[in-house]
Amino acid sequence: MSTATPAARVARTYDRIAAVYDLLQTPMDWFGGRRRGRRVLANAYGCVLEVGIGTGRNLALYPPGVRPTGIDISPKMLQRAQRQARRLRLDIPLEVADVEALPFGDATFDCVTATCVFCSVPDPIRGLREVARVCKPAGQVLLVEHVRPRIEILGRIFDWVSPLTKRLIGPEINRRTEDNVASAGLVIIDIRRHGIWREIRAQPGSRPAGAAEDQGNAASMASGSMP
Repeated sequence: MSTATPAARVARTYDRIAAVYDLLQTPMDWFGGRRRGRRVLANAYGCVLEVGIGTGRNLALYPPGVRPTGIDISPKMLQRAQRQARRLRLDIPLEVADVEALPFGDATFDCVTATCVFCSVPDPIRGLREVARVCKPAGQVLLVEHVRPRIEILGRIFDWVSPLTKRLIGPEINRRTEDNVASAGLVIIDIRRHGIWREIRAQPGSRPAGAAEDQGNAASMASGSMP
């Protein structure tokens, strides 16, 4: 029986697939992941932390003037991010680190970003709390995530397939990340929903216990999106 920690198992999975990770992302790109990432990351500004930077695919999507720092739990993924940064002539800090225990002080970054990351974090609420901690109080958390479908029969199919995707390529496809964002104490200020996709803009803050659904509904109305 393996004695590896959950974080170590995630790192091992992504180390194993690092060489083909970009290819594995092609179906997600076809289903709109890349387009959504470009739209969300266009709002980044200032000093930015990207958690789960992976192979550095997002580095080309940031607006001019952004000063990114990247972390990833997988050393082999981070090696590819370093090569991507060199190709783009970017001199940026890149560090092997776990989002559940970020090696940065409180209120360090203007923005924290992640695209399709919290489907793989062993304790996503803990990771999101760390994101809130290192983001400045008036800063922004910008996320693109896929979630468990709301249609129950599809949700059950995702529940059935999720252990397989987790074992083979890392992500759990039945996460309720929108709810996790609110449960972690982040205030959702804008959200775009389309199918399984969520484009989320949030800020550190507090909210009454049990207000996750109301918070999400209010943000949806503000953005003009549909659940």
